[in-house]
Amino acid sequence: MFHKEGHKIILITTIIVITTVLLVGEISQNDWFQKLIQITAIVIFILILQFFRNPKRQIKHNDNHILSPVDGKVVVIEEVEENEYFKSKRLQVSVFMSPLNVHVTRFPLGGTVLYSKYHPGKYLVAWHPKSSTENERTTVVVENVNFGKVLFRQIAGALAKRIVNYAKENEQVIQGTDQGFIKFGSRVDLFLPLDASIKVKLNQKVKGGKSIIAEKR
Repeated sequence: MFHKEGHKIILITTIIVITTVLLVGEISQNDWFQKLIQITAIVIFILILQFFRNPKRQIKHNDNHILSPVDGKVVVIEEVEENEYFKSKRLQVSVFMSPLNVHVTRFPLGGTVLYSKYHPGKYLVAWHPKSSTENERTTVVVENVNFGKVLFRQIAGALAKRIVNYAKENEQVIQGTDQGFIKFGSRVDLFLPLDASIKVKLNQKVKGGKSIIAEKR
């Protein structure tokens, strides 16, 4: 199954690949060159399909847990000052997604969306320390009764050129459902209460909607 954000790109890529495979023989009589172009086109097509895949997952809802919003690798666990919404200290956990990861962003907790804002910005590499505050990004805050308020931020990377955010203020959302999509390389930062018990380690691989990032003490 493919994410709806990829339908247009997949259609365009399909047309380009089919046209390339059919016409390359007319452009060159060199068999080696023909095969190289055809194989390259097919590989690109497969990579596009992989990038926009949207696997169905069984989500175990738990208001005492914060689930990973994305597939990827944990690259930051630290106490920081969050200056956009809380303006106070929070525990930051960041997950980096390579172009090979699933890029669907899921709600890490269920509850009420208190804040949802898009910020235009730069396209620094996603692991750059300033990417969280200077890159194109969206910030969403969700509150539930058990865990309180949690902020998470989609951050565009060097390749990403569009962030999609479905969260709307005052709506009720369900843990693990689609919150958005980041096209071609990205990172997501979570800002948690200081009393949250972190359940992941640096460089640990996590799955969106499945891996437990933190739980309420």
